Amino acid sequence: MDSFNWEERSKKEWNDRANFWNARSQHMWDHGSRRDIIPLLSKHLNHRASIVDVGCGDGYGTYKLKLLGHEVMGLDISEEMIKKAKTRLPDLAFQVADVNQLPLTNESVDAILCVNVLEWVEVPAKAVEELHRVLRPDGILCVGILGPTAGPRSSSYPKVFGEKTINNTMMPWEFFKLAKELGFTLLDELGVYKDGVKVEHHQNLPVDLKQALSFMWVFLLRKVGE
Repeated sequence: MDSFNWEERSKKEWNDRANFWNARSQHMWDHGSRRDIIPLLSKHLNHRASIVDVGCGDGYGTYKLKLLGHEVMGLDISEEMIKKAKTRLPDLAFQVADVNQLPLTNESVDAILCVNVLEWVEVPAKAVEELHRVLRPDGILCVGILGPTAGPRSSSYPKVFGEKTINNTMMPWEFFKLAKELGFTLLDELGVYKDGVKVEHHQNLPVDLKQALSFMWVFLLRKVGE
């Protein structure tokens, strides 16, 4: 009998990585691969927007949104990540939750931040449908998807031997096609590249080739009003 349980494997994976992530998250959000994400999102938010950080890790990105005056909540599948978030930021709201089953009512939030989460779920379409459900009409969805050059993609390598992993191998262009089909339109986007990729290497390329060089592609999407 196949004993692979995607949700349980995901919890274990991120619980095991909690200390590693906690030691590096502030640098990533302030100076590293995530430094431009919140400024991009902020340009499209109203004052005191209600925002849910799905896959919040230790909560540092959630904290940065709070500093901007927004009403925030952080959710993560990992109990260890949430423990670290609550210890680090006791005044913010954090909760253990799966992106496939968010503890939120329909059309209840203005915006969702979801960075490097959807590449790690069993059925991406189900997760995006859930994000769509909780967003208000015209709400903002900010999603970061690892590009082909991202080191964490190597976690899918055991698939060549027929082994199962929690990396679904979804690429940025696949996510964007899915998002359009499920009722989102593109507002803005951002490419994140490794240090060896310079602006002159990608500035004149079409979007699909820019994404092919990327470490991560960030999509800013609007839920089509109903």
